[in-house]
Amino acid sequence: MDFQAGILQDGSPMESLEKQLICPICLEMFSKPVVILPCQHNLCRKCANDVFQAANPYWQSRGSLISGGRFRCPSCRHEVLLDRHGVYGLQRNLLVENIIDIYKQECSSRPLKKGEHPMCKEHEDERINIYCVTCEVPTCSMCKVFGAHKDCEVAPLQTVFQGQKTELNNCISMLVAGNDRIQTIISQLEDSCQSTEENSEAAKRELCARFDALAALLEEKKAELLQRISQEQADKTAFIQSLICQYKEQLEKSSRLVETAIQAAEETGGAAFLMNAKQLIKTIVEASKGGRLDKIEQGYESMDAFSVSLDHLTEAVHALDFDPAEEDEEYFDGEEEEVEE
Repeated sequence: MDFQAGILQDGSPMESLEKQLICPICLEMFSKPVVILPCQHNLCRKCANDVFQAANPYWQSRGSLISGGRFRCPSCRHEVLLDRHGVYGLQRNLLVENIIDIYKQECSSRPLKKGEHPMCKEHEDERINIYCVTCEVPTCSMCKVFGAHKDCEVAPLQTVFQGQKTELNNCISMLVAGNDRIQTIISQLEDSCQSTEENSEAAKRELCARFDALAALLEEKKAELLQRISQEQADKTAFIQSLICQYKEQLEKSSRLVETAIQAAEETGGAAFLMNAKQLIKTIVEASKGGRLDKIEQGYESMDAFSVSLDHLTEAVHALDFDPAEEDEEYFDGEEEEVEE
């Protein structure tokens, strides 16, 4: 009990409580009804509606066919999504409203202290209760009657207070709406940046796929041409090897015939020599006149016929470039038409 009485009697806790009950939009104590945002911050329903209308200028009224809208909490910048009911779909914070009622009752029951109202510096016992329109400063009645502001135009302090408070609230609403528009632009730019990165990665993948396909085609063509060269090599070497075998057989026969002829030439007996000499000489003559073996033509081993010129392909590769997009052309055509108009 003593602790609660201390809170009520001490001005500092009450001031701290009052700061917690100030709306961040109108800078006044929350007015009923108080709405609670999804981020758990509170706003006057009127202030919340002003911010919502500023961020969604095309939202008409309750019952509109428009699906809803969004705005950002002025305290934490958290994005608040609303349905077709607008701010009327937000939940009321009855706890804050009850605290405001208790606070107002407590303030009205406390006696007004001298230090709680600004006092005039020239007249210490006079409260500042009027506003000098000419000098644009608050003052007291004595200053108007006898003091420095006796020839100035004055107005009721509460009237000027309400006017400037309304003007300040309008400025705050415009500033909040401007911040929301800037935040919307930032969000759009961030989305554009992310889309640019995603589209770039997709373009890179497509380009790599096209070059991989081209490389695969070149590899396939290279394998085909290598196979033709290998086939030609096999055919020519097989033919040459067959000639080598034929010439070796002929050389072997000729060598055996030479040995036979040498043995016959070493025969000392005339009769024995003459018995075989005639037939041997005939065989040697026939062997020397015998079937002629095939020969290869000059340059038969050359593979010049399989040379390939890739100059035109090299030029085509160097000339590779991106095709102009049709959408970009249409976009530029549209800009030219707008400029002409």
